[in-house]
Amino acid sequence: MKSTSIKVSLDTRRSKSDGTYPLILRLTHNRKTTSIKTGFHLKKDDWDEDTCQVKKSYKGSINVTRLNNEIQKKKAEALDKILQLGEKAKRAPLSLSDVKQKIDPTFVSNSFYDFGDNFIKELFKAGRIGTAQSYAGALKFLRTYNKGKLLEKNKGGNPVKSKFKRENASDLKFEEIDYNFLMKLEGYHLGMGNELNGLAVYMRGIRSIFNQAIKAGQVERSLYPFADYKIKTTPTRKRALESSYLTKIINLDLPKDHPAFNARNYFIASYMMYGMNFADMAHLQKADITNGRIQYRRRKTSKLYDIKISEGLRDILAHYNQQSPDSKYVFPVIKREGAIMQQRDIHWARKNYNENLKTVADMCGIEQNLTSYVSRHSFATNAMLSDIPVNAISAMLGHSSLKTTEVYLKSLPSNILDEYNSKVLKNSVT
Repeated sequence: MKSTSIKVSLDTRRSKSDGTYPLILRLTHNRKTTSIKTGFHLKKDDWDEDTCQVKKSYKGSINVTRLNNEIQKKKAEALDKILQLGEKAKRAPLSLSDVKQKIDPTFVSNSFYDFGDNFIKELFKAGRIGTAQSYAGALKFLRTYNKGKLLEKNKGGNPVKSKFKRENASDLKFEEIDYNFLMKLEGYHLGMGNELNGLAVYMRGIRSIFNQAIKAGQVERSLYPFADYKIKTTPTRKRALESSYLTKIINLDLPKDHPAFNARNYFIASYMMYGMNFADMAHLQKADITNGRIQYRRRKTSKLYDIKISEGLRDILAHYNQQSPDSKYVFPVIKREGAIMQQRDIHWARKNYNENLKTVADMCGIEQNLTSYVSRHSFATNAMLSDIPVNAISAMLGHSSLKTTEVYLKSLPSNILDEYNSKVLKNSVT
């Protein structure tokens, strides 16, 4: 097969405790590479990469020439097996794992599904329910695609689903997920009329599972497809509120029995606690409040927060402390024990929260979609407009990267842009 080659090489990516490295057969098939063990280990100084031979100065063998002959014999045997695959390759395309399996019968290709399922189970055990559910969604998406629900068009040119059975659709190997596979997956998703940002969520899950497999030594880094495939997103609509609308929400006087009472309080409390996300608010405990400060760790990043309680926030916290004095949690969101049950409590409470924020928006004359995340984006934008350094804003939001913070700050409120535009016109138009 012209697209397949073998080279003897010293794998210097990993060493044994004695300082030696494995000597491998570097298999390249259709521009993808993998390694096959030879059973020999050498130090860097004993291997000549140019001639692909053990140096004569090597002291680990009585007969270096014979050792080199054994190495070349392994290479020749591998090449012979590749030639035998030539006729088979003419009938049906061979994957990298197919070729490796022929050369090394002990090789077992790893299942992406099996590794992903086990990794998700471990996330559930660790209480990382949200992350586990996100990755489970990515695997479900892959399984749906791999079963053959391909996009076709009817006579009118409209997209329709049609089942097309693939071989081995019940499983998916890491080797099969390459650049072309991801591009087809992208086309399938978008062809169904779905959004690009929704695809990005699935792709990030696939990428994370791939990275975990590489770290665990289950997959070679050379098979990593995301070095070439870039996850794409589209800019979302502005989420930050103008300061005048924030003032209206803060000053909104609602009776305690009003359906939107909690939603209004949650929104303001989030804003006053560095834009705290709803999951962290739900898990916030009364024990986290001491000496007029809130001290807690963000669940997503484990970053420690130490926030001074402002006057407006103090009133909100006092109300919920009086409302449920026997609960260990500040806000009445989590009702049950166990990570999965608690995640469900948060899910339904967030859904109710967002529904009631629509009422708050109507009462305050806010036309944009008001959600739990708007308070976080509004805090970030107003912090920037208050000339707070971006690195400080990033720390307050708990981001691990400034790039994430810059996404929050990408869209300035319209009234600020109007002011900047007026200044430009004033200075340029006489």
